Amino acid sequence: MLVSPDQLMHKIVILDNIRSAHNVGSIFRTADGAGAEKIYLLGYTPAPRDRFGRVSAEIAKTSLGASETIPWECVNTEDATTLLTRLKADGFEVVAIEQTSESISLQNFVPQPKVAYIFGNEIDGVSANLIKEADIVVEIPMLGMKESLNVSVSAGIVLFH
Repeated sequence: MLVSPDQLMHKIVILDNIRSAHNVGSIFRTADGAGAEKIYLLGYTPAPRDRFGRVSAEIAKTSLGASETIPWECVNTEDATTLLTRLKADGFEVVAIEQTSESISLQNFVPQPKVAYIFGNEIDGVSANLIKEADIVVEIPMLGMKESLNVSVSAGIVLFH
């Protein structure tokens, strides 16, 4: 089912030092389905095209072409806080998806009409400096023995919340 543009929230995805190109491709595909406007790739997060314009076969395969439909931008780690400041100035609520002592459950989170979600590294999560700059930290409740989900699965849950 297609929805009209006026029914969409303004969603931005920020990937903080994601290691796996497969995860990046999967997040592109999910973000496309969820109506995200743009994806920012921080630090060493793999990009759909390298600096010479060559396509990443892994991202192209797992994104099923979504890496060509959603605008994306690479951002140096040193410029990440500047990015968040700019998004906030543009009216975006910056939400880190992470487990911290101050995080709230996704079940209790009501996103603003303009929201930028930060998803972190598969091992280390969202960088401490980005958590500090976020407006709110949200976690996905875990009921089993494992403490976390794959980052691409987390993105799917959050983007469709």
